[in-house]
Amino acid sequence: MPLFHRKKREPRFDMAGRIPTIRASICTGEQVAGLKDPVTGKFTEVMLIRGDKDLREFCETYGVRESDIKREW
Repeated sequence: MPLFHRKKREPRFDMAGRIPTIRASICTGEQVAGLKDPVTGKFTEVMLIRGDKDLREFCETYGVRESDIKREW
């Protein structure tokens, strides 16, 4: 039995009216995936993206395609 393991993530947010977005830092390259409300502009962080595996997990969890994700710098 592994000592550390990832917990399965359940979608906790209502996707209706939200835009899947990745915010990336120009300086450090850090990427955070989340959902943005287009009316208020409020960004809700969901998970840290460290590589392609995390990006695929975000897409599978929230049922979005990579091409549907908006990127902000």
